[in-house]
Amino acid sequence: MNARPWLSPGLSFADRRDGWVGDVALAGLLLALAALFPYLIGFRYLISPIELQLLASIMMIAPLALRSHYPQVMLLLSALGGVAHMLVANGPLPCLVVVPVVVYSVAREVDAVSARSAVLIGVLGAFAGPVHWYLSNGWELNFLVVVVLVCLGMVLTPYVIGRRLQESAKAKDAAERLEHERVQTLLAERDQRARMAEINARQQIARELHDIVAHSVSVMVVQAEGGRALAAKKPEKAAEVLETIAGTGREALVEMRRIVGVLRNTPEEESTYAPMPGLADIPEMVQRTGDRVTLRIKGHEPACGPATQLTVYRIAQEALTNFLRHAGPRARAEIELGFDADRITVLVTDDGLGSAAQSDGMGNGLKGMLERVSAMGGTLEAGPRDEGGFRVHAVVPLAATGGHRRLGAITPTPREQPKGQQ
Repeated sequence: MNARPWLSPGLSFADRRDGWVGDVALAGLLLALAALFPYLIGFRYLISPIELQLLASIMMIAPLALRSHYPQVMLLLSALGGVAHMLVANGPLPCLVVVPVVVYSVAREVDAVSARSAVLIGVLGAFAGPVHWYLSNGWELNFLVVVVLVCLGMVLTPYVIGRRLQESAKAKDAAERLEHERVQTLLAERDQRARMAEINARQQIARELHDIVAHSVSVMVVQAEGGRALAAKKPEKAAEVLETIAGTGREALVEMRRIVGVLRNTPEEESTYAPMPGLADIPEMVQRTGDRVTLRIKGHEPACGPATQLTVYRIAQEALTNFLRHAGPRARAEIELGFDADRITVLVTDDGLGSAAQSDGMGNGLKGMLERVSAMGGTLEAGPRDEGGFRVHAVVPLAATGGHRRLGAITPTPREQPKGQQ
């Protein structure tokens, strides 16, 4: 650390701009006790007039008014007063009580390199003053040694105390800065987590809306196209097709209202909406797509949580959506649900266009399925089959659960195939 300029303020000057009153009060108190009072009672040494001794005392004490603002200037002026003290007195004056205060103030207020000047000047004075008094008064050598040691103690002790206090203050400031930085880091991390949570929530909502809208619209389009051909052949069946379209639209609206209700975060509104779809809703979903899709169940439905059920439902839903959109009007599909004690397997295969389709479905749908399965710790395989068509195979692991229950009403009701969809 480089030495500070002599006219630069103390290290704590920024926090003590209004400290003039205290410094001036301290200087005035010491002037009264160590300079004026001895002058009034006639305390003096015969080497010079008492007025000169009073002047020397004032020169040593008055610079204390600069103690916390310009400590190095105070040191220089007090040192000049100390020189005047040796010239006008052949013994120690009461004003020497200012020495520990000056050394402490310099050690406390300036950096380590600059503070050594106070030690240097103080040590020189601790030897020069007693030697001068020894030669002037004929002291014994032992007494001289004692006086020198006392003077050194008046210099070194306050210096050590001042340095320790400054180092403690610096350590405290550093700890406060580190704590402030830590708090700022925690706040930044919290904001980052909040942003990531918001992004994840948006992605989840986007997946939900994609699955709902894409599947419902695909089913309605397929039913409408088939219904148009069926109306010309069997008009009485048109009402059944229209009912399927209307039911699909109503279900899509209910699910979208549920999502909107979650976004509004109003418990009384959420309670009016239907729960999230699960395993028991898969047969009805398959039935709405017509007799081009068949459903097979292996095993018994396990007791699993709503998140797992929703994941399986959305996988089957998205796979059927891709089938309706890309497999072609004559293709057929099969959904196989395998229930084991530790996992649920979803296998969707079709005999449609497969790799020959204009779009293989490698868009947001399959990405959404992969994200859902990965979030549950499962695996997903999707792609065209070698023998033609497309295949989706997902494995969703289960936590240890007890008991199984039967999934009923699986097989969709056969319907007459609309013209143009054979």
